[in-house]
Amino acid sequence: MRVAIVHDWLMGMRGGEKCLEVFCEIYPEADIFTLFHLPGSVSEVIERHSIHTSPLQRIPGAKRRYRYMLPLMPTAVRMFPLREYDFILSSSHCVAKGARGDFGTYHLSYCHTPMRYAWSGYEEYLACLDGAAKWFFPRLVEYLRKWDNEANRGVHDFIANSHTVAERIRIFYGRQAEVLYPPVDTEFYCSRNERVSDYYLMVTAFAPYKRVDVAVEAFGRLGRPLKVVGGGQDFDRIREMGKPNVEFLGWQDDETIRELYAGCRAFILPGEEDFGITLLEAQACGRPVLALGAGGALETVAGVNAQEYEAPPGFTPWNGAEGEGVAPTGMFFSGSEPTCIEEAVLAFEKMEHRFSPDAARRQAERFARENFKKAAAARFRQGWLNHRERLEKFGETY
Repeated sequence: MRVAIVHDWLMGMRGGEKCLEVFCEIYPEADIFTLFHLPGSVSEVIERHSIHTSPLQRIPGAKRRYRYMLPLMPTAVRMFPLREYDFILSSSHCVAKGARGDFGTYHLSYCHTPMRYAWSGYEEYLACLDGAAKWFFPRLVEYLRKWDNEANRGVHDFIANSHTVAERIRIFYGRQAEVLYPPVDTEFYCSRNERVSDYYLMVTAFAPYKRVDVAVEAFGRLGRPLKVVGGGQDFDRIREMGKPNVEFLGWQDDETIRELYAGCRAFILPGEEDFGITLLEAQACGRPVLALGAGGALETVAGVNAQEYEAPPGFTPWNGAEGEGVAPTGMFFSGSEPTCIEEAVLAFEKMEHRFSPDAARRQAERFARENFKKAAAARFRQGWLNHRERLEKFGETY
């Protein structure tokens, strides 16, 4: 069976690429197709595969300004030569699911989220624009939504990375999706340091929906030390608003991030995440988390007062092992405003003794990498077998 893995772009090792790494282990002979690739930006497991890029890669400056090529991406992904492949596995948060093979090719899409700019995050992105860009963006989104709905019809099966994303797929695409949570490397992310410092920590991309600016403003008021790891389109703007107690570290290697996780007082996540793998990495290192009570955080954190927040349909919040007296692993705040974060930090500090490193670690182990790999391999194989059975039964009418 010839397998093609289609991923939007390879420009860094974030949550989507950690899923991709496992897919590459499941299919070591697969070819990878991606719009843009910055060599050396992803793991060796991914880099040793045959990686094919789109014509957009050859445009001068593409590797630095690839996000500005969004209007061209739908056309570019359709240009990948995939007709000879039996199985297309798309790892998609943008246009990867629009890849097309031949009749009989099975296409399964592991969806990190429906295209955020066009759907759930539209208002947030629009609010960041002005002038001609603000005029152009709604017209671009109209085109993207039409294309996206047409593209999803070429996908035989969807797998969502959380119940939150499965619900978006149902609302925006009218499709059902199974849920398979992304992997956390609990062998790598563990506490090797018994000493905890006084700083709070964020590890994040500087994108509008991440709400980094809200956390920076809140900690500027609180005066508590905050370390922020990451970079992105809003980095310079947000760094300028930071007070002396907020330290911007840029992107760091995994070993440094692990040490920062293990030494932080608590991990902060101010925006709504599709899943939120950093929440689990922090918990794997034994640290509590303070997160917005929405999205994937409701599925990954045993949160204080979690029942007060609305969970996605079909999801029952997990509040630890059976029995009374279970230690929580985090605290939810009710909104992405500085005052909400301030209140959560102050409340956390009053009950900090209730947060157990062992409870946090146990929570993260539910999402261990090996569990994901076994479940993904089994689901991909079953999807392929079901597809072949339907082809034999219905032929060209399928």
